[in-house]
Amino acid sequence: MLLDRYRLIDAAIKVVGVGSVGRRCWIALLMSESNSPLFVQFKEAVDSVLEPYAGKSLYSHHGQRVVMGQRLMQPASDIFLGWVTAPNGRQFYVRQLRDVKIKPMVETFNTERLDVYAMACGLVLARAHSKVSEIAATISGYLGSSSDEFDNTMGKFGLAYADQAERDYAALKAAVRKGKIEIYQEAA
Repeated sequence: MLLDRYRLIDAAIKVVGVGSVGRRCWIALLMSESNSPLFVQFKEAVDSVLEPYAGKSLYSHHGQRVVMGQRLMQPASDIFLGWVTAPNGRQFYVRQLRDVKIKPMVETFNTERLDVYAMACGLVLARAHSKVSEIAATISGYLGSSSDEFDNTMGKFGLAYADQAERDYAALKAAVRKGKIEIYQEAA
């Protein structure tokens, strides 16, 4: 009903990020009666990569599955968030396009700023997980009664992960030097 107040002006294919390679994504320009623009994204939704491990979704429409997941995790949802099936049977979820992905330059952070940023990220993640009651209980069980133990474990994991990433990168560079892996370099 909300979209009935707009008329379609134009649409274009949008290049998607790495997590969505191979999926169709359309951006549509709609205009209201008062000529206010609205950009809407239609992004293809397919089987969840978790289905082989977690079982089939409760929702038969993959767009609906994505929308319901977003509604569970986000404190305030996009009023245009919905799902639709194209005439060819492909399933999409729909949302208002607000392509404002701001990335902080963490490599420029001092220790204090990085601590504040990490705390904010943790709070946002905790807020999202707390909206799903059974997940909150599971997380609480993992944390146990001592938050220091969990903090120390996560710190150790982070350091081990960083060490492994450095080893992997060194192995990749060695493989390139030995000619086992070809690399492509753009002309300057």
